[in-house]
Amino acid sequence: MQTEIEIKAGVIEGFFGRPWDWSARLSGVDFLRDSGYQFYIYAPKADPFLRRRWREPMPPETLQHLSKLSSRCRDRGISFGVGLTPFEIYLNYDAKTQMSLYSKVLQINELDADMLCILFDDMRGDIDGLPDLQAKVISDVCAWSNAQRFIVCPTYYSYDSRLTREFGPPPKTYLRDFGRIIDPNIDIFWTGEKVISDGYSVEHLTDVAGDLGRKPFIWDNHISNDSKTRTNYLLLDPSTGAWELPTHLVAGLAINPMNQPHLSRIALCGYQHLLGKRPGRGSEEVFPGICRQLFGSSFAERLIADGALLQKAGLNQLDTDTRRRLLARYGTEESNPYAQEIAAWVRGDYEFDPQCLTT
Repeated sequence: MQTEIEIKAGVIEGFFGRPWDWSARLSGVDFLRDSGYQFYIYAPKADPFLRRRWREPMPPETLQHLSKLSSRCRDRGISFGVGLTPFEIYLNYDAKTQMSLYSKVLQINELDADMLCILFDDMRGDIDGLPDLQAKVISDVCAWSNAQRFIVCPTYYSYDSRLTREFGPPPKTYLRDFGRIIDPNIDIFWTGEKVISDGYSVEHLTDVAGDLGRKPFIWDNHISNDSKTRTNYLLLDPSTGAWELPTHLVAGLAINPMNQPHLSRIALCGYQHLLGKRPGRGSEEVFPGICRQLFGSSFAERLIADGALLQKAGLNQLDTDTRRRLLARYGTEESNPYAQEIAAWVRGDYEFDPQCLTT
């Protein structure tokens, strides 16, 4: 199944709602290796000890799981990353807060992460001198960390006006100042013209690079389904839209997947087609081909037949009889994680997290 992906591409588990379980993460590392992806970043919004409760130590059980995950990545040649969101730390970055941050970075160092992401997304941004305050935090984290690569996410990570409505108007020239102050060796996440972008134009990426003073590192939400509307869909085939990425204009691609870890693998195979631009295969052939490649013929044909129902009709549009049919079709396959995720979705087990602000 492996194909050549020309840019540095991987997965960031960075969505709201129900996170992946540890077994899915471990097996997902093997999938990423076999599929030509290069990294996995652990940054689920559901982990409070990397977000609002970041001052508190991560629980020993979580550290054990992350250490095992880090080792699996290292053994498979996949870069392992952690996303730290020190929530609104810049509102009062005094000596006590600085020491709390230092302790958290030392704890992350125990995981031997190759990549450390410092994330200022989804928090207040209408603060005077915000770029300088955030740059100080970034500088300290990078000095204390033993990671080899750093990626930061600004508070305003898109030109989307929604960010201003939710987090206040940014300081004037925020992005230019942020990019000017931050070490040029540090990558900067960007989601595109919107929080959820359907693609990235040459003109847009060129403008962003001018603002940031470097090529943006794309955080792609094209298949994420944690928002209020998107929880109703299983976005299995990214090639159904007009998604495209001029790879020569970006520093890398971090795909934020669905809440369903195994079903996300189908879509990740779809990205291979979009990034590889393999000739002779239209988008209408990609999804069936991926299904037949991943599964036995019986399950593949069922999923192909139901693909439009899951991805386009959506859960809210399914009547009682259709839901019963889908549960009968997939719910009984207890040993098939793909089928079990479809059944759980039909049952409504993937609830919307209201902290997610996208519609």
